[in-house]
Amino acid sequence: MKTPSDILKSINPQYFWDVDFSKLDPLKSKRLIIERVFALGTSKEIGHILEFYGRDIVLNELKNLKYLDPKTLNFISLFFNAPLQSFKCYTRKQSMTQHWNF
Repeated sequence: MKTPSDILKSINPQYFWDVDFSKLDPLKSKRLIIERVFALGTSKEIGHILEFYGRDIVLNELKNLKYLDPKTLNFISLFFNAPLQSFKCYTRKQSMTQHWNF
């Protein structure tokens, strides 16, 4: 099991351009860290995240995100073998009406 400081060393700080990376707490900011690494990270970094937090916690955090871009959402759905309908961001997107339907 990695320590919180190890997990921060194993991911690219450029993913967190909008926050002070040195003040980021892996235990308090797990949703942000998981989201950014799955959206922008490498497979090696994703492996570090899964090793540190565990599969169940990572999947639960990803399912409760309000937004994921379509490519990341499809990747996560295939990676965890979870249906798209189980993700909050997918069901939320489907329920919003679109004004312009081209």
